[in-house]
Amino acid sequence: MPELPEVETLCRQLQTRIAGKKISSTEVYDVKLNNLKNIQGKRITEVKRKGKTIEINLDDGTSVQIHLRMTGRLLWQSEKERPKHSRWKMNFKDGAIYLIDPRRFATIKIQKWENDKVDNDLLVSFAREDFLAKNGGRKGKIKNLLMDQNTVAGIGNIYACEILYRCGIHPERTAESLNVKDWQLIFKNARAILQKAIENRGTSISDWRDLDGHKGENQHELKAYGREGKQCRKCGGIIKRIKQGGRSTFYCPQCQT
Repeated sequence: MPELPEVETLCRQLQTRIAGKKISSTEVYDVKLNNLKNIQGKRITEVKRKGKTIEINLDDGTSVQIHLRMTGRLLWQSEKERPKHSRWKMNFKDGAIYLIDPRRFATIKIQKWENDKVDNDLLVSFAREDFLAKNGGRKGKIKNLLMDQNTVAGIGNIYACEILYRCGIHPERTAESLNVKDWQLIFKNARAILQKAIENRGTSISDWRDLDGHKGENQHELKAYGREGKQCRKCGGIIKRIKQGGRSTFYCPQCQT
């Protein structure tokens, strides 16, 4: 599933590619999306990210909100041939954007744009004191807390594993067991890891591609995720995998305590 760095990569590319352009037409190829409002002739004013959601804002005050879910991605193409697994298309004079989604979980909403405040996004606005007051004493596992989109926007399984590895914090520790220094490490390393992943245009392990169909480069930076049975790059121990909430968690038993 695309996480914050992948969605941010797309938003930055879309802002450069389509901001200011007029939509020539849209085409729906999946009956699940048949109820989408007609936005032909509208002009794009801005492309923004909200958590894991892409917001394409239009000059009539509405917003095209795209959540890629498991296997969704956007592709810019100037050729007329429709890519496999295309579900929706937004046409411009010089090309088109396709929503490609083999598992058909991605969602598109067209609704009135709301400039609501985001206070749980580590790269936009994050109220640390409020976060700790609400969540610092929770008995739930820290990895699950980091992946809760109502608590921290944009972090998924890959980056939660990497953040906790960098911090030396065991993924099964509870939030209430962490001290001030632990939380400072989490905030600091989370920002650094997410920003580096954006610089690398995301992590391509399976489906992820950027707007031009290119793989990201951040998979080469991973220290824990997907490395079960391999040596830890810090201590030489062996990376292990456990299941948490139906997801695979990768960690080093020696480094993460």
